[in-house]
Amino acid sequence: MKLVKDVMVTDNITISPFAKVREALSMMKQHGVKSLIVERQNEHDAWGLITYTNVLKAVISEDGDIDLLNVYDICAKPVISVGENLALRHAARLMTEHRVKRLLVLADNDLKGFVVMDDIMQALLDTID
Repeated sequence: MKLVKDVMVTDNITISPFAKVREALSMMKQHGVKSLIVERQNEHDAWGLITYTNVLKAVISEDGDIDLLNVYDICAKPVISVGENLALRHAARLMTEHRVKRLLVLADNDLKGFVVMDDIMQALLDTID
């Protein structure tokens, strides 16, 4: 049985909640990713996530301005998170039930990484001959 830690991404790219959306898009483009982890403001705060979907909803659908909107204004916060020793099947169930493609992996509210639905699917496909 595969666990979250077997497929999670540990190369975390974070951004300040006070950064402008333009900066977030620039970082996504620079790193070739579709999401960024939004930093906590203190150790008891929740982590956030900004994705292409958040940007599309705020900027295109609602005619927002990427130079006026902060990441905090459009990110998902708090995000759904799991522990690294959770079975992949449970992580997949959370994703499908909540209609999300990414889960953060935390240990005592410290960021360890994140797991993406595509990685879970690849783990499943790897088991098929």
